Amino acid sequence: MAARFLKIATVYFVLAIILGIVMGISHVFAYASVHAHLNLAGWVTLAIIGLIYKAYPQAAGSRLANWHFWLHNLGLPVMQGSLFLMILTGTESFVVGAIIGSLVLGIGILFFAINVWKHVTE
Repeated sequence: MAARFLKIATVYFVLAIILGIVMGISHVFAYASVHAHLNLAGWVTLAIIGLIYKAYPQAAGSRLANWHFWLHNLGLPVMQGSLFLMILTGTESFVVGAIIGSLVLGIGILFFAINVWKHVTE
């Protein structure tokens, strides 16, 4: 499980860097919040979680870790894709997607927190 989290973290990192480069070249920084969330909730958070799961294999082997992986990686793209489309179109019509994605991501993080409290011991 640790390797899965680290690998998907690098995917978010590459996407965030590409978006940042495109914004820099075009001098259009409207998508800065999408760029920041991909870096923080995608790259940084998932990389740290991957390292935690590497250090605590009992947590990595739990069903909570699997649920967290899938919820995080369904919620984050829906949330950020919806936010991107909201900014692109200038309408609020994608706000439902952003809300649903945020809630799914939040539930995944809650599962991670429960997993840490349950399986990470000294």
